[in-house]
Amino acid sequence: MEYLDGGRSNKIARAGNQVHRPAGAWTPHIHKLLNHVRENGFFGAPEPIGFDAEGNEIISFIAGEVSNYPLSAAASSAPALISAAKLLREYHDASTSFLSKLKGNEPWLLPARKPIEVLCHGDYAPYNVVLEGDRAIAIIDFDTAHPASRAWDIAYALYRWSPLTSPQNADGFGSEAEKITRCRLFCDAYDLSPARRAGIISLVVERLQYLIEFMQAEATAGNEAFQSNIADGHHLIYLADIEYLKTNGERIQAAL
Repeated sequence: MEYLDGGRSNKIARAGNQVHRPAGAWTPHIHKLLNHVRENGFFGAPEPIGFDAEGNEIISFIAGEVSNYPLSAAASSAPALISAAKLLREYHDASTSFLSKLKGNEPWLLPARKPIEVLCHGDYAPYNVVLEGDRAIAIIDFDTAHPASRAWDIAYALYRWSPLTSPQNADGFGSEAEKITRCRLFCDAYDLSPARRAGIISLVVERLQYLIEFMQAEATAGNEAFQSNIADGHHLIYLADIEYLKTNGERIQAAL
């Protein structure tokens, strides 16, 4: 076993072409989703294999670069952003027919949110996208997948890929003009209609507010990872980004 770098130290291991990851109550439904999108022609995600003796899920390993912060030159490039937007669109389109298979009581990690149009990835950021050079080729870590609208997923993707962060956020980069350009490039590559773009920046704010509430609820429930995040002040970073978007959001929205 080779432990992989990422958000969960010594929790995700690779054995040859297989990856063993901690499973949750939602994992069997994630495997059904991943099988479904493969059956519908989307191969840019791990293939579910099963579970090991310890109850960890087993999925296929996808070779390539996955960048955490600070982003690599490839991950922060325009070609990566454009191909990531196209990859998200392909995944969303492949997921729509999975909705008819749902009973409505599935234990997703994140709750379903109306209007329900697709199975959102839920955390579509550079650290969950595999690159080949500067081209996005696959999506990983579907733990946060849940039924919701396309815009709900795109809102968080714009926050991470543009990135729509305050100047104080060390993970951010670029001027406001560059952030707007990257937002527009992502929306264009996804082929997001003008009607769906309307209000998308306000939805980014709502998505970040939800993230803070989720972190706090998980920390209160005893989740040590989120307790650590709160102790390290991660929620304060998101709050600063929210204030930045409230101050500058109308100007950014108008440019889209």
